[in-house]
Amino acid sequence: MSKIIETKDGLKLRTLTELRQTAGKEYRDAMLNRVDYFADKYAKDSIFNNFLENTVVKGLSTILDAKVKIDEMLGENKGKVQDIIEKLLLFGL
Repeated sequence: MSKIIETKDGLKLRTLTELRQTAGKEYRDAMLNRVDYFADKYAKDSIFNNFLENTVVKGLSTILDAKVKIDEMLGENKGKVQDIIEKLLLFGL
């Protein structure tokens, strides 16, 4: 795997690996495959994590949907309402 190279000065250098242009992509693919493998392997064992993850994702999705609907309802007044809320919050501090 390693190769010893001798320079003109008599210095011996050892090369450990030879990098190819596709090495980064291969390493990335290998890591992603490993993550997917372990995710699939342990997904059945982890009921708590799946429940927690689904609850958090569902909650954040609901909050985002509510924000989008409120922004649609306010329309052009959105900036004014935001200014009022900011002033109230800053006044409280």
